[in-house]
Amino acid sequence: MIRFFAAASIDGTTVVHDPAVGSNHLPPQPVPLGRVALDERQVAAWPEADPARLRPSAPLSMCWSPIVRCNLACPHCLDDKTVRESTSTERQALAGHIAVSGVLGVDISGGEPLLLGDLPHLARAIREHGRAVVSCTTNGWHLARRAEELTGAIDAVRVSLDGATEATHNTWRGEESFQRAVTGIRGAVRTGLRVQLQMVLMRSTHHEAQALLDLAAQLGAGGVTFLQMLPIGDGASIAAEQMLTDDQARDTFSALDIPDGIRVRLRTRGSADGFTVLRADGYAWRNTGGATAITAFIPVTGPQDLRLPTVRSGS
Repeated sequence: MIRFFAAASIDGTTVVHDPAVGSNHLPPQPVPLGRVALDERQVAAWPEADPARLRPSAPLSMCWSPIVRCNLACPHCLDDKTVRESTSTERQALAGHIAVSGVLGVDISGGEPLLLGDLPHLARAIREHGRAVVSCTTNGWHLARRAEELTGAIDAVRVSLDGATEATHNTWRGEESFQRAVTGIRGAVRTGLRVQLQMVLMRSTHHEAQALLDLAAQLGAGGVTFLQMLPIGDGASIAAEQMLTDDQARDTFSALDIPDGIRVRLRTRGSADGFTVLRADGYAWRNTGGATAITAFIPVTGPQDLRLPTVRSGS
């Protein structure tokens, strides 16, 4: 499958960011810089880059959560629901700062980003005025009705599923959530959007990891990213009960039988350390302490403010 990636040269080393999987790769041969169309299978075969070794001046990738509102109330949500949301004018300004910051990959999250009417416009502003690729993380509830307008505006959509079955997923996200997400995934695939499923690994859900891979293949999704739970936001209150160690997550991941054509990734807490987040009120912060805490609250008034001070350069 040919799709868009973002490539940049950092001190002479070329790095390619995958907007669907969220991974960074080192191509063994020259590739054009900027937004570039590449074969997904070829990129998957390239070695992964370690952002800490590259020390880029700007984060290779980041999350932007321009909205606090959400139609669901997930108990493991990372978002700070006490902050105010930026206005439409402020969102446009932030999109402009992101576009010229040097960031390669931007994942628009929330809250629930599909509640934003101007989401396609924000994504296009980032893509058209910079070199970044743009993804969107959603609970999938509104994806079926918005998939067509997102096609051509974003490069990939990441859909959160907390299990491979209706019973497991709905326990965490509420009635109808699983069916709405599955319907949205099918709709997005039909429009040509690259879909990546995302599952937070928890003690009560990780046993369905293999079944989720099989479901991804059945639905026509391109892959699954397994995320270690972070004890941040609402998730802090259930971390002692639900959080796996990174070793337990790796054991779950290594036992998987990966279907042909499915891209998989495990994001441990270690690999999420140093990751940059721009929240809804226009303040940026980074994960620290092995992604168990956050630090460096800085109001973003220009692209330079996304280059936050940290022990590690962004991931």
